Amino acid sequence: MTIISCLRTVSKPSLISQFSKPKPKTQQSCSLVVSSIVMSYDKELAAAKKAASLAARLCLKVQKALLQSDVQSKNDKSPVTVADYGSQALVSFALQKEFPSEPFSLVAEEDSKDLRQDGAQETLERITKLVNDTLASDGAYNTSTLSTEDVIRAIDGGKSEGGSHGRHWVLDPIDGTKGFVRGDQYAIALALLDEGKVVLGVLACPNLPLASIVGDNQHSSNNEVGCLFFAQVGAGTYMQSLSGSLPVKVQVTAIENSEEASFFESYEAAHSNRDLSSLIAKVFPLFLCLSFGQ
Repeated sequence: MTIISCLRTVSKPSLISQFSKPKPKTQQSCSLVVSSIVMSYDKELAAAKKAASLAARLCLKVQKALLQSDVQSKNDKSPVTVADYGSQALVSFALQKEFPSEPFSLVAEEDSKDLRQDGAQETLERITKLVNDTLASDGAYNTSTLSTEDVIRAIDGGKSEGGSHGRHWVLDPIDGTKGFVRGDQYAIALALLDEGKVVLGVLACPNLPLASIVGDNQHSSNNEVGCLFFAQVGAGTYMQSLSGSLPVKVQVTAIENSEEASFFESYEAAHSNRDLSSLIAKVFPLFLCLSFGQ
């Protein structure tokens, strides 16, 4: 399940109250009491937003350096590798700092095996510097400078296999590698599962313009870039700028005229059916947009 799916899942209303059979009055009153008790994940959501925002800051710095170099023409994957590891290290470190007394489980993509190989020391030191610089610039955590071994431990915090019991964080440190390399769209995607259920999701999109989301009627600089989407079970989905603007509720558009509507397909042709999308656009006059993907 992608984190986008997680954002949709956690904002769905419960179907039980809509389709359950009528019950005797005594049972109905009990059910109302039980259904009104929804566990809050406010603290976890705040931690996830902070962690994803830190990772986004590091990724932006790496991408900027990438675009200023000629590395794209050399098929050099090292900048993406550095951003992947750095993003995962920051998220892992931040979440463990936020919940020091709780069992920690993070299902993520990377581990430190390659960083422990001969010849990887320079890459590891670069990752460590980026992580420390990001933490220092944020100032949210009063911690001493992390060593390379500290960063390796943070990366390996993502080696959990998850499961249907307990709480498990799920992370994609850079969702959209090709977009990242070409200086386009990508995301840091983070979700929390509790007893096998998706209960929150966060999506940090460092290069996504705010104006494309909030519309003209919202108070936002037209050229401001960087969005943070987040959702919590039973509470809906919201978006704010990565710089910390007031959240805006994300909801299905009220547009009824299909000529004013938009629908999206992946930028990568291999991830979508372009012929089908074109056919839909012809049958229903729609504005076809390309969204980012791998």
